[in-house]
Amino acid sequence: MIPLGYLIAKAFDVEGTALVENLFRWRNAKLFLNTVLLTVGVLIVDILLATPAAWLTTHADLRGKRIFSVLCVLPLAIPGYVMALALLGLGGNNGIFAALFGKSLPRLSGYWGALIALSFYTSPYLFLNLRTALLGLDPSLEESARSLGYRQWGVFVRVILPQLRPAFYAAGLLICLHVLGDFGVVSLMRYETFSYALYIEYNMAFNHNYAAWLALGLLAFTGCLLYLETRLLSKVALHRAGHGTSRHRTLIPLREWKSVGYLYLSLLFIATVMIPAATVFAWMFRGFEVLALDGLLEALIGSVGVAVPSSVGCAILAVPFAYIGVRYASRFSNTLARIPYIIYAIPPLAFALSFIFIVGSTDTILLLICACILHFLAEAVGPVRSPLYQASPHLEEAARSLGCSPFQAFFRTLFPLLTRGMLTATALVFLATMKELPLTFLLRPAEYETLAVNVWDYTGEAMFAQAAPYAFVILLFSAIFVGILIRKEEV
Repeated sequence: MIPLGYLIAKAFDVEGTALVENLFRWRNAKLFLNTVLLTVGVLIVDILLATPAAWLTTHADLRGKRIFSVLCVLPLAIPGYVMALALLGLGGNNGIFAALFGKSLPRLSGYWGALIALSFYTSPYLFLNLRTALLGLDPSLEESARSLGYRQWGVFVRVILPQLRPAFYAAGLLICLHVLGDFGVVSLMRYETFSYALYIEYNMAFNHNYAAWLALGLLAFTGCLLYLETRLLSKVALHRAGHGTSRHRTLIPLREWKSVGYLYLSLLFIATVMIPAATVFAWMFRGFEVLALDGLLEALIGSVGVAVPSSVGCAILAVPFAYIGVRYASRFSNTLARIPYIIYAIPPLAFALSFIFIVGSTDTILLLICACILHFLAEAVGPVRSPLYQASPHLEEAARSLGCSPFQAFFRTLFPLLTRGMLTATALVFLATMKELPLTFLLRPAEYETLAVNVWDYTGEAMFAQAAPYAFVILLFSAIFVGILIRKEEV
């Protein structure tokens, strides 16, 4: 939490006149409005995309629902800035669409480009939450509503949607955090939000005090969202009030609308996965150069050199946070267990900026690794904590009764049970670090190359052919990881 305190000190380290000027700029209001419009727009588009898909893959009598569920999750394999690269490379006079069909599409940029790229990238978060919630609904509620005369649309609006509020809130918060912390998409699309302006002020205008104020504005925005989500969830109570057991769900026959359901799911996959991936592949083969492989190997080694120690470090550090939160539950331990989530809620660009203010130099790769460990620690705590809830505390007690010290009891009884969760945490953080752009961009040493930075640099100069190989490697790593996550997906 030290970076947050230093960020506040840096913002107020100016004279009174400059402080008022930084605080009451008209540009701050414009940035706030742009950020709100983009966040709300992405939420609306994600709801329109993910809600029908989640309902069709859980309640409708479609065949191949498992395959369509996997296809709806695959956009997670395409980082936001790679999605922006694909959209930018698709349009324009020299774009892929013009090369294939002889007619050029307008090149997406600004608000609409950022909106589409971020919506396509974040829609799986809402889909996964809604799908899980829909599978957990009690079918008797829907049957009771239909017995009272409600048609299917009325049942969905009056019975199903109100029970999906926790899923909407949880996914909505996650989507908002991604939009607020995004740097790659808004930079490539040239749409000014707090993150983009923060980068401009620090890296180009060298107005560090104003950059600190922008970072605090971003943090205040994030804090308001966290408070709002907590307040909304505190009023939700959706458990069963009576006795009885849940029954198996009867799938709803779509009849003549079945073809529409198949068409919608297919078009969603084509728009969010096929077109972006095909655009990246087309640019890669269109301007492929053997010499580019040298830089590609260097960038891959650079990304792996950060991802491996970061992921291993997160998996190790997640153990004490998870252990204290589960085995010694109290108000104090719960506060300690929430610290990684508080850090994760800080937008990456603001977090990186606070690190630079404290250290003042980015000559060592250790700074970037430490920042990645602190930022992604929250993603590692969950997988490590789950086995602890399933492990009986009597295991340690039995080991202690046989003469083991507390550390011996832990490593002989609990630690073997945590290894699977630690491996999952390592994989999660490894992928997240491979795709990370803001932290890497600001905290990497000079001349240190990574895949994400090369994609951003080349795309910013409209050099799509040169950016495509780096984007392809990121896509490959991401697709393999997403495939591992969903290999046991069941409907």
